[in-house]
Amino acid sequence: MNKTYTAILVDDEPTARDILATHLDKIDTIEVIASCKNASEAFSVLSKQSVDLVFLDINMPEVTGLMFANAIQGKSKVIFTTAYREYAVDGFDLQAVDYLLKPISLERLMKAVHKFIEEQSVTQQQPSHDFTFFRCDRKMVKVNFDELLYTESCGDYIKIHTAQEVLITRETITTVIEKLPEQRFMRTHRSFIINISKIDSFTSEHITIGRTAIPISRSYRDIVARYLATIK
Repeated sequence: MNKTYTAILVDDEPTARDILATHLDKIDTIEVIASCKNASEAFSVLSKQSVDLVFLDINMPEVTGLMFANAIQGKSKVIFTTAYREYAVDGFDLQAVDYLLKPISLERLMKAVHKFIEEQSVTQQQPSHDFTFFRCDRKMVKVNFDELLYTESCGDYIKIHTAQEVLITRETITTVIEKLPEQRFMRTHRSFIINISKIDSFTSEHITIGRTAIPISRSYRDIVARYLATIK
């Protein structure tokens, strides 16, 4: 029996959502659990349950699809659905599974879903560890998740703040977040990823870890607030 993956649709155009839902109804490996007209509705769904896959329009008012994808990076996989070809590079920079141009055919959609399932199969076959490795200078350095406090992007390098030291890596923040388990780490800003278990206090604008106040940017504020509300 094939595994079923949960999905939500995020698009400000009702007709586009309806067409996509009709196509997905013919794909038995995908269960659409919500159809959202904006990022706020989608944030609300994600704050209540985990979602495997997000079909996401890009050109939406207020919070764009690219901003939303940034906010949920590492938590749900994304397939972009848009009428604008020029956003493709930005979409793939965010590690999107695929980029579909409207109008979307059932055949093209099935190829994108198949690609997602293949990626999931590879991920699930990988062994689970309590640590990862970061490339620092010319060597790979082991970092235990329990010791990692937060990471900070500083232009062309990233600081890995641990309980013992600060490591410097040239890896991208996208690569870094892919190495961290989504249940334990959360992005609060385009430049910061935090270890949720290390939070000492928080406001609507900052999270404090030790003596460091880590900013929560506007594009991440909604999803961070909704998540933190569930663990109070």
